[in-house]
Amino acid sequence: MHLNNNLKLLETRKKQTVTRITRNSKLFKIIIHAIQEKKGEKIVSLDLKKIPEAVTDFFIICEASNPIQLKAIADFVEEEVKKKCGENPYKHEGRQGEQWILIDYVNVVVHIMLEEPRKFYKLEEMWNDAAIMEH
Repeated sequence: MHLNNNLKLLETRKKQTVTRITRNSKLFKIIIHAIQEKKGEKIVSLDLKKIPEAVTDFFIICEASNPIQLKAIADFVEEEVKKKCGENPYKHEGRQGEQWILIDYVNVVVHIMLEEPRKFYKLEEMWNDAAIMEH
């Protein structure tokens, strides 16, 4: 099941602390803008920098209303980041599952989810000690 693969990826990868980013960083802003351009909903970011067991500095989480929009958001995030930052993702998961796509940029992990998986996995609650911001 692809959803479980996304969780395993987060559990097994190592946090890289070489380059810390903020919500004002170019990469962060480009990701948020790309999601907004493709009409992603309920966009939030979780600042995980103060959580020792976190695998990244930020999670950016959003919802898509259907599998077509899910893929469109993911594709546009990757295109915009490549075009404007020259970065490819470290890894991405979930494109075949059509419920939850994870795009890992090492210090920012983007979660694009349909409504049901988002309600089920409750990432915001799992990381409830992180500073959360709506976008």
